[in-house]
Amino acid sequence: MIGNDWDLALKDEFEKDYFLKIMEFIDREYSSKTVYPPYGEIFNAFKMTPLDNVKVVILGQDPYHEKGQAHGLAFSTPEGRPIPRSLKNIFKEINNEYGYPIPESGCLEKWAKQGVFLLNTVLTVEEGNANSHSKCGWQTFTDNVIRLLNKQENPIVFMLWGKQAEKKRELITNPEHLVLITSHPSPFSARRGFFGCNHFKNANEFLKEKELEEIDWSL
Repeated sequence: MIGNDWDLALKDEFEKDYFLKIMEFIDREYSSKTVYPPYGEIFNAFKMTPLDNVKVVILGQDPYHEKGQAHGLAFSTPEGRPIPRSLKNIFKEINNEYGYPIPESGCLEKWAKQGVFLLNTVLTVEEGNANSHSKCGWQTFTDNVIRLLNKQENPIVFMLWGKQAEKKRELITNPEHLVLITSHPSPFSARRGFFGCNHFKNANEFLKEKELEEIDWSL
């Protein structure tokens, strides 16, 4: 399904009844409605960041629900699309920490290829209807993905932004990992802790301590 080591790691998950029901549900949705991301990009985060490469996990909620914005990576948008406000705030925080220029593109594939796993907790959404697929079973699947990541021996940084992401804290019990928690980067909450959180520098300091290659957060 994915084409890398995730296939073996998630083999049993893909065969469970709940997952088969998810796939039946989204097949119906894609055949009768406009759903994002494009069908072939639902698992882009897994395709671009193999399990063995994961160094940082950034959790999003569900995909952008406007035309052309979602492509299977949390917070990311394809080249040439307008940059959503939450992503603009992410770029502002990186600019504050590192001084990198604010990018003109919202495509985060460069991060994904370095080991930043950009996982939405819900992987599909109906056009114009936020959270419309939040109860179809995706959260069971992505919770189990987080549990699988928690079991990895290689140190991983988990960035949990906002109350929904913070709920996943209880799934991360491995002391080898670093968990960073703050407010969501949306315009409604970024000033409650996201701005000035230093998560990107903190992640790189942790990776450096563990003798792992740091992430180049510039785009």
